[in-house]
Amino acid sequence: MSDTPSIQIDSDWKRQAQEEKRKLAEEQAKSKAPPAAAPAQQSAAPAARRLPEPSFATLVQSSMTQALYYLGELAEEGEQPPLSLDMAKHHIDTLAILDQKTKGNLTPDEQRLLDQTIYDLRARFVGIARQMIQ
Repeated sequence: MSDTPSIQIDSDWKRQAQEEKRKLAEEQAKSKAPPAAAPAQQSAAPAARRLPEPSFATLVQSSMTQALYYLGELAEEGEQPPLSLDMAKHHIDTLAILDQKTKGNLTPDEQRLLDQTIYDLRARFVGIARQMIQ
């Protein structure tokens, strides 16, 4: 026997590959919608994953969520919630700076949201910090 590998050539493989490629191209051509319908299809897909509109409330809620996460109040199901008072304090302080820098420039609803969020987060922070000391 020879040490060189034996190579067998299947003469049908190229024809089969070309036939599969042709069928796939036909299926894709059939599934494509006319150009007038294409924008509707494209806008429907992102709607399922739509991000919230950028707004002051979204900004406040984002920082609030981060603070709650580091206070150990948000966790994946079945996982131990993380607890980092330093990171929680950082996010609460960031909201307090936002409050200082936007004084007089917020609508009454925006100011209420920010005030209430800071108050609630500070109260939770103090409660958790006291539990850790005891």
